[in-house]
Amino acid sequence: MAAQKINEGLEHLAKAEKYLKTGFLKWKPDYDSAASEYGKAAVAFKNAKQFEQAKDACLREAVAHENNRKLCSLCRAYEQAGMMLKEMQKLPEAVQLIEKASMMYLENGTPDTAAMALERAGKLIENVDPEKAVQLYQQTANVFENEERLRQAVELLGKASRLLVRGRRFDEAALSIQKEKNIYKEIENYPTCYKKTIAQVLVHLHRNDYVAAERCVRESYSIPGFSGSEDCAALEQLLEGYDQQDQDQVSEVCNSPLFKYMDNDYAKLGLSLVVPGGGIKKKAAAPQAKSEGATAPTAEEDEDEYAGGLC
Repeated sequence: MAAQKINEGLEHLAKAEKYLKTGFLKWKPDYDSAASEYGKAAVAFKNAKQFEQAKDACLREAVAHENNRKLCSLCRAYEQAGMMLKEMQKLPEAVQLIEKASMMYLENGTPDTAAMALERAGKLIENVDPEKAVQLYQQTANVFENEERLRQAVELLGKASRLLVRGRRFDEAALSIQKEKNIYKEIENYPTCYKKTIAQVLVHLHRNDYVAAERCVRESYSIPGFSGSEDCAALEQLLEGYDQQDQDQVSEVCNSPLFKYMDNDYAKLGLSLVVPGGGIKKKAAAPQAKSEGATAPTAEEDEDEYAGGLC
């Protein structure tokens, strides 16, 4: 079966070369027919699992389309060549070709197709080069945002944010989540804004920036419904525990269903959150309770204790 498909592919290549030849009665190559034959050759080689030959056929098809000024078909051929490289596990090269195709889609006035190609490239490279995947997802989000397709844009920003958190690039993650939150606020998806506030707070606390975390909650009071939500109550309890260096209180909040059932990357941030000072609580200004048998200080003892002043 494979040998038959390879022979079929070679026949299509030979036909394509014939269409490109010129002669006394044929002054111009037939790029359209040649491109069609190269495309058929690529399919045959792909079915025979000869991905290198399939990739080469796709690239030849792309050249034929370029000479024929069929830009949309040219983009598709580049994208198909990229997918052949993916089958060969040459992911960086695959992404490079798909990214090239997406830029051409943009130039050709088809931003939706460009965005889908960029997203596909991001998925391919995510486990190999997360940094490149973040860049591709952010590019995709920008394309969607320019087209005023905010729901698609924010979905891609979410993927970028989670990858940034996974890579512990918390400064960039904080900015990315803020952008998500702004879009969700713009489209009036307020409950998701609450969840993004939790994600922001966890990121800021992992940055050891309590002030930014507190400010984040304070600014969210302006979001309709936030101040009376369970998200707000949990965050206030979390910040109180963190500020008082009460690891038990922080752990209790972070182990609650509200936190544990967030996206996995944020749930992990909660479970790994450690208060400053190693979990040793700040000393209270005055003892809360006395042990049995202890006697209350007399008024005279109270006076003596503070006789020298507070400083």
